[in-house]
Amino acid sequence: MKIFPSKIGLELVIPIGLLFLGISYKMYLDEIWLGLGVMLLTSIFLGYLFTSIKYGIDTSDLHIYGCFGTHKKIPIKEIIKISETNNPISSAAASMDRLEIHYNKYDSVLVSPKDKKEFLARLLKQNDQININFWKK
Repeated sequence: MKIFPSKIGLELVIPIGLLFLGISYKMYLDEIWLGLGVMLLTSIFLGYLFTSIKYGIDTSDLHIYGCFGTHKKIPIKEIIKISETNNPISSAAASMDRLEIHYNKYDSVLVSPKDKKEFLARLLKQNDQININFWKK
């Protein structure tokens, strides 16, 4: 199985990081040590969330691995269409540079593989009927 890590987008990391730094700085100035500890633990937790998202492609299935051992399996033969999107809906994607994978009749999932080209090439190798929709650049 080939594993693809999720792309981690600065458009998500920078605002969250700045917010946490600002709050932490204020807590430091006000000597709110318990609050600083909570902020540190929350930062570690968010780092885990961002880095635990991975996608695997084996001989017949696309596997989506999230935090806390969550796992979704999609048969590659069921994938109908893959489109570029920057939809902000919560998903197994740590970046806004996302792909929406449509499968079955009405199902879809958002992913953000770091190496989109190889990810798509591997899916197309197993199902050449997948319709790929990209924005013109």
